[in-house]
Amino acid sequence: MPGRVLPTFTPAEVESHNSTKSCYITIGRKVYDVTEFLEDHPGGGDLILDYAGKDVEEIMKDEISHEHSEAAYEILMDYHVGFISSDASGKSKASGADINETDSGPCYETTGMSREEDLSVDTDYTQDFKTHKFLDLNKPLFAQLWYSNFSKEFYLEQIHRPRHYKGGASAPLFGNILEPLSKTAWYVVPMIWLPLVFYGTMVGAQGLGNPTAAAAYWIGGVCLWTLIEYILHRFLFHVDKWLPDNRVGLTLHFLLHGIHHYLPMDRYRLVMPPTLFVILAAPFWKLAHTIFFYNWFAAVQVFCGGVFGYVCYDLTHYFLHHRNLPLYYKELKKYHLQHHYADFENGFGVTSRFWDRVFGTELETPAPKVEKAQ
Repeated sequence: MPGRVLPTFTPAEVESHNSTKSCYITIGRKVYDVTEFLEDHPGGGDLILDYAGKDVEEIMKDEISHEHSEAAYEILMDYHVGFISSDASGKSKASGADINETDSGPCYETTGMSREEDLSVDTDYTQDFKTHKFLDLNKPLFAQLWYSNFSKEFYLEQIHRPRHYKGGASAPLFGNILEPLSKTAWYVVPMIWLPLVFYGTMVGAQGLGNPTAAAAYWIGGVCLWTLIEYILHRFLFHVDKWLPDNRVGLTLHFLLHGIHHYLPMDRYRLVMPPTLFVILAAPFWKLAHTIFFYNWFAAVQVFCGGVFGYVCYDLTHYFLHHRNLPLYYKELKKYHLQHHYADFENGFGVTSRFWDRVFGTELETPAPKVEKAQ
């Protein structure tokens, strides 16, 4: 099921919650129900009631009155109940730097987003770090994660709230000589693997001596890849629930796939680095030769078909994020990006929805409906 959806409120609806029975305040477009906090407020509930139904951003930063600490903002997070809808002009009141504040419509609580375009809203790095206390996008990410004491629950909550690096650049991962190894341009994938696929296919076909059989094995490998793609994405890349709650497990998860959900529009971390592909492909080379032990050339054909399927997958994945596509792929793009901004627990197929339908993990494409807030 998709993540829980937070409702939107009109300004008038927020202003109507201005009593001890129901007290709302706002910061930007975020709406907070602080009714239960009135008695616990250190300065007394009357101070909050003076701003009931109003925006408190300026007064909370006012040094003369009382500049609130970061702890105060953390307390507020527990009372977040929704967002202000667009104003009468149709323009959002949200700050363009706040990736969690969307122009209109319901917002998914798990990601802080409501639509595809939100994935490309520039993140204010300093404010994001101050608000969420996770990773500072101004600094190399690996060391911050490795030396952190994040719990698994907090880590998973944060990486599934996408951020966007400004100007289409890549966030620093290592910040040293290892940095280039973490980036791969999309065209590197076909340049490296397609010549090897072509050579291996020719060797396998000549060894089999039967063009029909060779084609059948090769096509079978392509079809098999679609299942492998689904299994890897669901049970390896999204091994969230079974992650060990320690820095080793969290860091490995981040390097493998977490960074992609954290920074989904990073164009240099959308396809698999060649070294990582070799590591992941090695067991499948062995598996192909174990299953087709009776004919080495048949195993080669199946493996080459599978690698070709992988190349198509990686290119498709890149283009879904960064290219305008024909009609079929536009639907596929919408489907995949929903996996990022709406429901990361479903929609594991990238090149096709087929296995999602088979295993019951297909995304619900219609936007979720939310009852009007009271």
